[in-house]
Amino acid sequence: MMGMKRPVVAGLVAAALISLAGTSVANAQCGKASWYGPGFHGRSTANGERFNQSGMTAAHKHLPFGTKLRVTNKRNGKSVVVRINDRGPFIRGRVLDLSKGAAKQIGMLRSGSAPVCMAKV
Repeated sequence: MMGMKRPVVAGLVAAALISLAGTSVANAQCGKASWYGPGFHGRSTANGERFNQSGMTAAHKHLPFGTKLRVTNKRNGKSVVVRINDRGPFIRGRVLDLSKGAAKQIGMLRSGSAPVCMAKV
């Protein structure tokens, strides 16, 4: 009987943590992110708006424009909420391109890329 309680408690704790984080397994994705900015500032993005390298935006290959994501840097735990307004990244193995401003918020400017997890907000 005592052995059955431990997995139930562990499951409840895991469910509570997921709930607090606002993330479900169905909408979370992890992978490598990079950032872009200076060469694209002021140019049109895939959705037609002007790119602002200081904004909190990102490029994703498939998510609808306007989708908001919480992106967390797995190296330091810092996170930022971004809005998808462009397409990319176009480098194999990357799942997200952040604006320079968003990359700065999560501490990945110097490295250029970082392992991240993202979830719809």
